[in-house]
Amino acid sequence: MTLSLDPDAVLWSGEPDGRPLLVLLHGYGADEHDLFALVPHLPAEFAIAAVRAPLAPPFPTPGRSWYPIEGLEARDAAPTTLAAEAVLAWIADVAGDAPVGLLGFSQGGAVALQMLRLDPARISFVVNLSGYASPGELPRDAELAELRPPVFWGRGALDEVIPEALVLHTTDWLPAHSDLVGRIYPALRHAVSELELEDVRVFLDKRLGQLRG
Repeated sequence: MTLSLDPDAVLWSGEPDGRPLLVLLHGYGADEHDLFALVPHLPAEFAIAAVRAPLAPPFPTPGRSWYPIEGLEARDAAPTTLAAEAVLAWIADVAGDAPVGLLGFSQGGAVALQMLRLDPARISFVVNLSGYASPGELPRDAELAELRPPVFWGRGALDEVIPEALVLHTTDWLPAHSDLVGRIYPALRHAVSELELEDVRVFLDKRLGQLRG
């Protein structure tokens, strides 16, 4: 089984024209318009693309999904990998040699980290908002641990959506496989706050400085 993205559903902040590409990956039950609303808060030096997940969640949930959420706590990570492969294939078609970073919320954050694990050399950094790292081993995890790319992980202390077991796994896994910037926001639930966006902006500005060399 393979998944693919709809190229006509992508929202762009402007022409890619060789600039670093920042791909936005929405959460469960949302669509490409959700995170595209963050564009005014993100550095204009990026070409920003908000993509639409390939699956429709069960009725009556609106929007799209990257993978089913049934059995999340003990879930096989293979569906997350399928979604990650679909986004990587789309990037291969549109990005050329431009550096690529990812910003994902919830499910989108899990897919972003899975993409980093599948192709550590292609993805420059990840912003993981209220997401998690999928359990299990992947063939290039050791390579990722050597490269240690920058990852921002922000989550709310009041977030009750992501199972505690996955949060604990991510707390152990990310420092071992990335150059982690972690933030916990005391009053935040499963959402994105203005303070978190300020921290994301600082993180992205630093990534731009590194990409410029």
